Amino acid sequence: MTSANIYLTFNGNCEEAFLYYKSIFGGEFEQISRFKEMPEDPKFPISEEDKEKIMHVSLPISKEAVIMGSDIGGEWAAKFKEGNNFSISINTDSKKEADRLFSKLSGGGEIIMPITKTFWGSYFGNLIDKYGIQWMVSFNDVNPT
Repeated sequence: MTSANIYLTFNGNCEEAFLYYKSIFGGEFEQISRFKEMPEDPKFPISEEDKEKIMHVSLPISKEAVIMGSDIGGEWAAKFKEGNNFSISINTDSKKEADRLFSKLSGGGEIIMPITKTFWGSYFGNLIDKYGIQWMVSFNDVNPT
């Protein structure tokens, strides 16, 4: 079954915000990762300042909903605008469905990151649709072959 959750983007205060949300909703973080955990890529260098920022955090707030987030840095920081710093994160139950949704949603829009297998193990892509809405599409195969 396909599910949708909100993905929030912050300009350096993601950890502070998610600790605040955790104090309100309770529970535990499913995941919290920092940019220093990414494999180094000379095409996309990470400054020492950005390495401690949050690359991804997820906090379940109910059986059905998870809020997720990350900090923004580098060249993407210039595009940050508070109040418009969210994406809709779609998780599918098949690679085929992820491809279908990514293809349809990106039509007439802008592909930020082509959908592909990532270093964190997810099949993932990011795009802005023709209406200016940012989407993240992923499939997490728990039994890769």
